Amino acid sequence: MNDLIWLALGWVAYAGLHSLLASLRCKAWVTRRWPAFAPWYRLAFNFQSVILLLPLVWATWAIPGDWLWRWSGPWAWLANGLALAALAGFWRCGGVYDMGEFLGTKPLREQRRDAAEHDGLRISPLHRFVRHPWYALALLLIWTRDMNAPLLVSALAITLYFVLGSRLEERKLEAHFGAAYRDYRRRVPGLIPLPWKRLSAAEAETLMQGSRHRQHEL
Repeated sequence: MNDLIWLALGWVAYAGLHSLLASLRCKAWVTRRWPAFAPWYRLAFNFQSVILLLPLVWATWAIPGDWLWRWSGPWAWLANGLALAALAGFWRCGGVYDMGEFLGTKPLREQRRDAAEHDGLRISPLHRFVRHPWYALALLLIWTRDMNAPLLVSALAITLYFVLGSRLEERKLEAHFGAAYRDYRRRVPGLIPLPWKRLSAAEAETLMQGSRHRQHEL
């Protein structure tokens, strides 16, 4: 039980640090106090995120625990099919992102003098159905796996952070994209697709054009 408590606290600490370093206030502080480091910020942020994640992943698999459930028969086929569909979804919507911006190589290449992100509002086919497709797909992968106690603790921690973290992320997106993102948020669900709330391809393009106009005006 103590191992599970420490695992849960580890996820809380990771989520807190991740949110702090991703905040606009922290990026503004780095830009103001350490401008020479600003173009390296996103790359360093991603590096520390991966490095600090490794002990949590290791503990999740190293802590012993009896199986709470294991998929078998038709349920295993369904679970694995959904997991494969999630992986295909990652590939499908990954191309819409500016990966240089996401990974942090583009700010370094351009030698920017601020730590803020400069990516535009991008609405992939999956973004037309859910605002955070990568989070939704990750949750689908997580919850279609066999589950023991440490895996369940990690699954619950990640799910909670995706719910809370997505809300923090959307504050930044709304501040950056203004009315275009508020309209998008009103019309598309966050993590769970709803058949009656979606955008057509034409509506998505209109919102992206609106965000580009706003960025040109800033």
